[in-house]
Amino acid sequence: MTNLDASPLIDLNGVTKAYKTDAGLFLALKGIDLHVNGGEYVAIIGKSGSGKTTLINMITGLDRPTEGEILVGGEKVERLGENQLAIWRGRTIGVVFQFFQLLPTLTALENVMLPMDFCATPPFTERRDRAMELLRLMEIEAQAKKLPAKLSGGEQQRVAIARALTT
Repeated sequence: MTNLDASPLIDLNGVTKAYKTDAGLFLALKGIDLHVNGGEYVAIIGKSGSGKTTLINMITGLDRPTEGEILVGGEKVERLGENQLAIWRGRTIGVVFQFFQLLPTLTALENVMLPMDFCATPPFTERRDRAMELLRLMEIEAQAKKLPAKLSGGEQQRVAIARALTT
């Protein structure tokens, strides 16, 4: 049961993103309005270069709009400073990147714990157990002490998913 009077969990209003290129201004997004309520599932589909990644980068605060407003959980994402964004992202939203973005010098376990350490949540004494539980859920707890280079692509992806679930 959803509350129709509640504000959307994700709320984009008139979001535009333009990039300056040697060939001139490239409009990646133009006037996007998107409203997603809690509990809804949304798929974003489109051709290569149609703005899917740019849209996700706007929602997650990895990039900023040229125009428009982005609210996630009531927070105006585009108004947060870089440090505030990093903490907000670590506490609010999990991202699984296409190329995983695992730190090569950290073990799978350390990669999963990294956002917890950065955001100081959960309490320090619980972080290792929480990370191991997430690796267990991904069925790769046996790989916890391995560096990403020693993991298959699928295992790396599962580590990235476990890391995204720390929020």
